[in-house]
Amino acid sequence: MPKNSKVTQREQSHEHVTESVADLLAHEEPLDYKNSSLNVGGAAGKKVPQIELPENDGRPAWNSKLQYILAQVGFSVGLGNVWRFPYLCQKNGGGAYLVPYFVLLIIIGIPLFFLELAVGQKIRRGSIGVWNYVCPRLGGIGMSSLMVCGFVGLYYNVIIGWSIFYFFQSFQYPLPWSDCPIRKNGTQAIVEPECDKSSATTYFWYRQTLNITSTIAESGGLNVKMTLSLLVAWIIVCLAVIKGIASSGKVMYFSSLFPYVVLFCFLVRCLMLKGSVDGIAHMFTPKLEKMMEPQVWREAATQVFFALGLGFGGVIAFSSYNKIDNNCHYDAVLVSFINFFTSILATLVVFAVLGFKANIMNEKCVVENAEKIIGYLNSNVLSHDLIPPHVNFSHLTTSDYAEMYGVIKTVKEDSFSRLGLEPCVLEDELNKAVQGTGLAFIAFTEAMTHFPASPFWSVMFFFMLINLGLGSMIGTMTGITTPVLDAYKVQKELLTVGCCIVAFCCGLLFVQRSGNYFVTMFDDYSAGLPLTIVVILENVSVSWIYGTKRFMQDLEDMLGFRPYSFYFYIWKYVSPLCLIVLISATVIEMAISPPGYNAWVQELAQERFQSYPPWALAMCFALIVAAMLPLPIVFIARHFNLLSDGSNKLSVSYRKTMMKDISNLEEQDEARFILGAKPGEALSSAPASRAYLTPGGNKALDPNSLSPNSCYGTSYQNAAISPTTPTTPVTPESDS
Repeated sequence: MPKNSKVTQREQSHEHVTESVADLLAHEEPLDYKNSSLNVGGAAGKKVPQIELPENDGRPAWNSKLQYILAQVGFSVGLGNVWRFPYLCQKNGGGAYLVPYFVLLIIIGIPLFFLELAVGQKIRRGSIGVWNYVCPRLGGIGMSSLMVCGFVGLYYNVIIGWSIFYFFQSFQYPLPWSDCPIRKNGTQAIVEPECDKSSATTYFWYRQTLNITSTIAESGGLNVKMTLSLLVAWIIVCLAVIKGIASSGKVMYFSSLFPYVVLFCFLVRCLMLKGSVDGIAHMFTPKLEKMMEPQVWREAATQVFFALGLGFGGVIAFSSYNKIDNNCHYDAVLVSFINFFTSILATLVVFAVLGFKANIMNEKCVVENAEKIIGYLNSNVLSHDLIPPHVNFSHLTTSDYAEMYGVIKTVKEDSFSRLGLEPCVLEDELNKAVQGTGLAFIAFTEAMTHFPASPFWSVMFFFMLINLGLGSMIGTMTGITTPVLDAYKVQKELLTVGCCIVAFCCGLLFVQRSGNYFVTMFDDYSAGLPLTIVVILENVSVSWIYGTKRFMQDLEDMLGFRPYSFYFYIWKYVSPLCLIVLISATVIEMAISPPGYNAWVQELAQERFQSYPPWALAMCFALIVAAMLPLPIVFIARHFNLLSDGSNKLSVSYRKTMMKDISNLEEQDEARFILGAKPGEALSSAPASRAYLTPGGNKALDPNSLSPNSCYGTSYQNAAISPTTPTTPVTPESDS
């Protein structure tokens, strides 16, 4: 109680107190008891005022709502929207794939994205602090999230380095991957055999860019060009995040918006090219039978999961810099749909480009096979009677070749296979599924060589990839630095520079000549299963341990309106079940699929699948174990009181809130004394009628379940008054 309060002065004075309660109250301002915080036993359903976090608590804040939205969009919209979503759409039934994706976006993506935004905004801490508060025993969730961010950031920035290399290579005409290099053998000039067997863009990627080895066991030493590109990439990332959201927020204005400018420009340009409409029509032609396959739903769920950046900690970190009353539900829906429509836009561009490329390749196929037929006609292997009279070899169309091919195949059925003729069907070219680096650095670059002013479009494309990657890397780095800055007094700039230096040194693994194989390994094993487990534990800790009803009430207090009952059922039942099914499917897929990688065989000039050697296999499983190890370690350590629950490392905002909370309690004690109660004594009853939202209405909550020392919340008061007192878990709230 404040030392200068009236009650304290009277207690310390030896004078006899002669004033009556009525005299004391006569000097006070009129009090509205119905709306007063002292009326804790009011009618059921009345909202009890909650202690709010101070707005000016010293924590950095976004300059504007637009800056925050662009940061979340930049983090969620990444390279996967450009080269993963179109591949899945092509592979899983074209337009039919959009149905399971959209359904799963509604029942998994948006609710879990909303959950992460809400806990970050309410608790105003990074991933480690958030889950230490929600349930200290599950505090390992934040640490596992940080580990996954570290693993992903290591190889993700390598991809940005590749894009930087191609970006600078694009400032020349013709583009260096337009034609195969010529090798001089004495007086004779021949085309490079490896390039001749594959293609100019494939050769440039595997040989001149990566200079790749034939197996993962052959290191081949560092690739100097890729090492320098990686260094540039880390310098850019470091400069973007060195001042926290003060610097990264400004970068997001450009890095988040520029890719949309490029995508729209590409779409308009591609629609003017021959064959682009064929590609878009192929995309939207649904194969409805694909929707019945479980694999399609599993891949759609995985894409929804990773597209929004769930579990990485970046979403929580960004939202922790928001005002406490920000409408995070609106943000969750807006960012999710922006992400979805970005994927659609990128898919339109990719299919338009692939449609143009497919027409080019199909015409090339027709010309090559027409030359074979002319040779067979001149050598009398084929009769001129087999050629339809209207066919003109100097202006041969794809339809004419298809008709001629059908006649020859029918007449020469027995010996047709020896002729070596190809059908040259456009649909076959469009069905060639390409994803990842194969799409960006081989298929797309090959298509752009046929564009008018190809260097300009190449510069724009790879600059777009750099910005897409940079937005995701800013979110990833924020997911790493924010929890550390919340827990420890570390200089922000020093921490950022230190992280970037360590990451660059570790990233040298990926810029060896065999580095591409390690990128594939980390992409397959470091994030998939660990991140899915992290998100299901996030879901369970909020909906089943903290309590869905309590969380819904927190949301109403924070947002000022009641969230839809839809979220209650989704968080409590639907999303945990869907995530369990997804984890099971992922484990089964890993068990039945032989662990391996596609190795580039120089002699054959093509990829061949190879199994990982024992040491590489051990490394794969070590990545999974290392990412998930904090979960059991923290649980066991806190169960046996071997590790603090983190209450002694509260952020500045928490410490200020604590003092405000204690001050409010002292003021209430003084008021109770005046009204006739003893100091520190609770009123007649706890807020027995305190209503917590349920789908069916309001239901009173047992006051005993609100113990501040429970698993779902560390006591601010106990942390301030008696920080050495161990917390005692109580039975979690039952939502039934």
